Amino acid sequence: MTEWWRGAVIYQVYPRSFRDSDGDGVGDLRGILQGLDHVAGLGVDAVWLAPVYASPQADFGYDVADHCAVDPQYGTLADLEAVIAGAHERGLKVMLDLVTGHTSTAHAWFRESRARRDGPLADRYVWADAKADGSPPNNWLSVFGGPAWRWEPRRRQYYLHHFLPEQPALNLEDPDTLDAVAGVMRFWLDRGVDGFRLDALDFVAHDKALRDNPAAPPRPEPPAKLFGLQLHQHDMMGPGTAAILRRFRAEADAAGAVLLGELSSQPGAHARVARATAPGLLHMAYTLAPLRAGFDHGVARALVEAASHPEGWPCWNFSNHDVVRTATRWSPTGTPDPAVTRLLMALLLTLRGSACLYQGEELGLPEAELPFEALRDPFGISFWPDFAGRDGSRTPMPWDAALPHAGFTTGSPWLPVPEAHRDLAVSMQQEPGSMLAFTRELLATRRASLALVAGASHPLGLPAPLLGFERREAADHVRCLFNLSPEPVPVPAGLQGGAALSGSPVGAAGEVLPGWGVALARV
Repeated sequence: MTEWWRGAVIYQVYPRSFRDSDGDGVGDLRGILQGLDHVAGLGVDAVWLAPVYASPQADFGYDVADHCAVDPQYGTLADLEAVIAGAHERGLKVMLDLVTGHTSTAHAWFRESRARRDGPLADRYVWADAKADGSPPNNWLSVFGGPAWRWEPRRRQYYLHHFLPEQPALNLEDPDTLDAVAGVMRFWLDRGVDGFRLDALDFVAHDKALRDNPAAPPRPEPPAKLFGLQLHQHDMMGPGTAAILRRFRAEADAAGAVLLGELSSQPGAHARVARATAPGLLHMAYTLAPLRAGFDHGVARALVEAASHPEGWPCWNFSNHDVVRTATRWSPTGTPDPAVTRLLMALLLTLRGSACLYQGEELGLPEAELPFEALRDPFGISFWPDFAGRDGSRTPMPWDAALPHAGFTTGSPWLPVPEAHRDLAVSMQQEPGSMLAFTRELLATRRASLALVAGASHPLGLPAPLLGFERREAADHVRCLFNLSPEPVPVPAGLQGGAALSGSPVGAAGEVLPGWGVALARV
């Protein structure tokens, strides 16, 4: 029997923006419970909840103050347990976002660790002495800008932070710290969660000697994000990573749970996915590389080739809460095109591996354009206007076009609901032919095919603009063809025809594949 996660489609819920049950303008756990019928109706296998832990919300929950408490703005521990039970009643697994690499400065661990160098949690975080001139220990940079070190006067040392200064890095190579994080895992596993999405795993270990990073090749002009000016040889992907992952895997295996890892877009990303999902490490992993790249035939072919690698088990996502939505980011013109959006959904759900579907992706939502005064993301506020931040992909889910704020809240939403999203609300897409109907049909087709769920992948090596591969599992063979251009393209004679997959929203290939056309056929 195939493990449930192998080939699973995991729906990512961003709680602040999914559904608000109490009118305060922020999505919450009871709102998630109200929306579970929609999620289950898509035909996905699991729900991944972005953080709902107690937090000062400097980075909207990824700065965790207590891993074992629910932030009051989202509800209570009982509410989260109700979501877990409600998901299970609907046949959905539940995965929690586990932030393992850092906490908030408001976490009790950090308050104790910063107090003195000889305390019980002295090694819980990454601390280092200043240089003789008082400057930071090395030249490492934060993803969010500026040095990756912050001076702590109580301890008279610097602490490492890969993201905001309010997010000090945990020292996971300290056995007691690793034990503590494993204890957090057990806390939630005892409450019925089925697994974890592990955040930012390329940052969980670093060079213990704290050597400087070398400079990246010169650029014509400095980028807005200084992080790109270094080759990240020493601050990321340290040699201790595998041992940390093995410990996490042991905790998961003891409870029959599953681990999904997030890896960065640094060079060699697809190979790192294969290595990170080797036996005894993660069950599956995805890389941010596709989310940082443009989209053309070369990029798509590279995805197919990476998906076809026989080692490990990849998970694919084309959208999430940190990047511009796919419908906009990968549109050839910058203006969302429904035909392109459907092709991208078909590609996502036919690549070998598991897949993550970000809330609203099933509706074809474009990126929201927000004025500066509406921004809430500290990343975007700091880098405006060169980088507008992540708020454009985090605007509230549109449920009912006839209601204020498209049914997300009865109050004032924490981010505005774009008018362009109102026509794409769930209530407006219940008829055949909509993007939502297309997604449901495609997911049903995937579930009905052993090849599309768990089969091997074999690229067809077609010239641009055609892209193709075959998925094979036992006697089930499925051919997947895509036309990555707006113009009709002849289909090679040997790839025409085949039996259209039952229930598929697209048919088998004829002599010509229309612009942005997709063909799935059993052969």
